[in-house]
Amino acid sequence: MNDLERAVRASKQIEARLERQFGARGKGLHEKVSSVERSLPAALVKRIRYVATLRNKLVHEDNYHRLDDRASFKRAVKTIQQEFRKMDKSPFPWGLAIVSTLVVAIFVAIALLFLGLV
Repeated sequence: MNDLERAVRASKQIEARLERQFGARGKGLHEKVSSVERSLPAALVKRIRYVATLRNKLVHEDNYHRLDDRASFKRAVKTIQQEFRKMDKSPFPWGLAIVSTLVVAIFVAIALLFLGLV
């Protein structure tokens, strides 16, 4: 498998996981991770952006034909996959963002009731 194919396959898998597990939206990997980055650890977001940037360079830059550090790219993809698997095993598989949003909504509803605005 050449580097372009490796980068595109990895990006597609990460995009699909972000959509399925976190409800990510957007045209590409950068947009998708931006749409859910509050639900992800900062180190994971950084690795995903690294993969997205290298994939974009391979696809769009005329003079960029291979990964400068293939081993680093492979490690990043492997670590991303491991992080996703850890999150699958979390007690809140639908994502911490949804849980925190629900908690805030409940507190707002209680406050509105307390203030007599409802």
